[in-house]
Amino acid sequence: MLKSSDEIAVAAPQRTWNLQKIGRDYGMFIALVAVVIAATVIYPPFLGWDNVSQVLAQNAPLGIVAVGMTIVIINGGFDLSVGAIYAFAGTLAAMVTLSTGSASLGFAAGVGAGLLCGLVNAIVITVFRVNPFVTTLGTMTLFYGLIRLLSNNGPVIVEDESFQWLGTAYVGIVPVPVIVLVLTFAIGWVVIHRAAYGRRVFAVGGSKEASRLAGIRVELVQGSTYVICGVLSALAGCMGASILGVGQGNTGTLMNLQAITVVVVGGTSLLGGEGSILRTIIGLLIIATLNNIFFSLAVDLNWQGITQGLILIASVAFEQLLRRVAPR
Repeated sequence: MLKSSDEIAVAAPQRTWNLQKIGRDYGMFIALVAVVIAATVIYPPFLGWDNVSQVLAQNAPLGIVAVGMTIVIINGGFDLSVGAIYAFAGTLAAMVTLSTGSASLGFAAGVGAGLLCGLVNAIVITVFRVNPFVTTLGTMTLFYGLIRLLSNNGPVIVEDESFQWLGTAYVGIVPVPVIVLVLTFAIGWVVIHRAAYGRRVFAVGGSKEASRLAGIRVELVQGSTYVICGVLSALAGCMGASILGVGQGNTGTLMNLQAITVVVVGGTSLLGGEGSILRTIIGLLIIATLNNIFFSLAVDLNWQGITQGLILIASVAFEQLLRRVAPR
């Protein structure tokens, strides 16, 4: 039976909307499945537990930072200082462990430093109203300079086995970094998607003015996201130092780019007000799988960097395309 021109006109936008919705909701999951299949073909033992656990453990610090970055970006912000906080916390943790003989004190000092670094970002952005990009670009340089000065610009090697527990120990057959990563994702999901605080984070990211009119303390919510991001970046830095058994002030230089890539590949919008911790998990799994493929094929690090840059650009372009075809 032939359709009228009016029926065709209505059906075309509906098909466009369906494609847009499928791309938005399932595009990254489909990409993950494709990447995993490719990895399995290239490296058959890829899905074995030994390989999977090692891949997750190696990428656990990145995943932890990405959770903090997700919260900041959903809130409409941006944080370029995560790599510097990562290096600051890991190096300080190593220094305190060496001086006190206590890895627990070292890790506490590292995470505490991350909290202070996040608080500095929060105050500058919310009290002095400096643009987040400019603020975190400045504090990135500040934090790197400070920790390099404190460590005499050299590595801080820790041979204490208790210091390496966070990054290399196992609970049964599960690496400790994987356990910490899963707990971080779980707590992040509950806080952002089930707690009243999370609703405020989304609201402020969607519209600061509307949130202020609704009685939300916009500056407090905005500032708190940078504190959370600082704490998580510091936790990741302590884990990274524990994995290597050394704290270095020049680590984490690409952590901000990698974390943003994970968040954006997962589908969280850079415009704020939209995103998901679950999407970030998918983004991390995609990047971790690609890194494993690169390692298996012995791909040059420069090409790996080029690929990650292209993936970031393609992800943002894909998001913009979906927004253009969405119904008005």
